Amino acid sequence: MNNATIDAPEPSTVTPEDEFPMTVREAAKFLGVSQQTVYLWVERKQIPHLRVMGRNIRFLKSELASFRASFKQEMENE
Repeated sequence: MNNATIDAPEPSTVTPEDEFPMTVREAAKFLGVSQQTVYLWVERKQIPHLRVMGRNIRFLKSELASFRASFKQEMENE
């Protein structure tokens, strides 16, 4: 028998807050930018986001953390 394991996050590292979608305001605060910048990135499809009920925009913290890390790296390389 093959006892292959699936790579999953440790239960202690995933909190309900991480799974709850963030608003534009919360995402802007998390990223350290203005809400207008977040809207611009959404419009340009530069940031991972979800559309809820048509126009409402939400973000997953795990995706924003990856985006923030890549954005930070890009800024340091300039």
